[in-house]
Amino acid sequence: MSEVSPAEQGRGRKRRELTGRHVIITGASSGIGRAAALAVATRGAVVFLLARRGDELAAVVDEIVDAGGQAYGYQCDVTDADSVKSTVHTILDRHGHVDMLVNNAGRSIRRAIHRSTDRLHDYERTMAVNYFGALRMTMALLPQMRERGFGHIVNISSAGVQVATPRFSAYLASKAALDKFTEVAAIETLADGVTFTTIHMPLVRTPMIAPSGNQGPAESPEWAANTIVRALTDRPKRIDVPLGTLAEYGGLLTPKLRDRIMHRYYRALPDSPAAKGESPDPTPKTPTPHPTPKPPSPTRKLTTTALRRAARWVPGTHW
Repeated sequence: MSEVSPAEQGRGRKRRELTGRHVIITGASSGIGRAAALAVATRGAVVFLLARRGDELAAVVDEIVDAGGQAYGYQCDVTDADSVKSTVHTILDRHGHVDMLVNNAGRSIRRAIHRSTDRLHDYERTMAVNYFGALRMTMALLPQMRERGFGHIVNISSAGVQVATPRFSAYLASKAALDKFTEVAAIETLADGVTFTTIHMPLVRTPMIAPSGNQGPAESPEWAANTIVRALTDRPKRIDVPLGTLAEYGGLLTPKLRDRIMHRYYRALPDSPAAKGESPDPTPKTPTPHPTPKPPSPTRKLTTTALRRAARWVPGTHW
């Protein structure tokens, strides 16, 4: 059982090691969860991967073990109270404790509200996974974290909560609920040694967004995984991206202007065929050849690096 020094429980921003930490990651069979499991295991953590799809889960576990890491896979449906209770009991019984939890499992639906008036189940399904699923995992692990005097919980939210992105009312409502729960929980557990980080993720290229079509620039799962590692090692209260922070402030300072801008965005990007209830075109399209991109010049690399570093100074990016 790993011990936590008093200095480690301090409020400083010094980066901490993950070696030997017991970390649960939900939704770990693909996308952000898979990338995060690989990244956390690389840094020496013992990773417990939770997901519904057993075959894909086993493949990720094998990949980690083959690379010399420590990983265990458990089939678990976070929307099922009995499944969560049984899985957490098994993990604690076999491995003694859990240091950290990453609530990553999620469901996203992109559909305009006027197309959702007879689809209340869309909202119920997203809440079941994104909000109540995360709460089930948190409530199941919180007692032993408080007993040990240490625990850190990372909740994957969305920059869309700050932006109020159109067509994501079901998804963003569930994430906003999780945000507020996390804020209250962090206050109540301050003296218990249990801390929380909310990550307002931008759009990430995962299978979850595929049915929605092209929505603009997106980050890679590996980028998201590195952000999760930062949340586990630095343990800030929030990690935001500059776009989300600027949109949040814009909504406070110029709410009408923000609404006009987002309405234009809403009109510019219509619902996908899936959101309209249409079948995608079965005729395969001939891919358009693209020229091989030229490597960026040293000047461009330097400029890009400087802009990225400057972006980290935007209030709320990491605090």
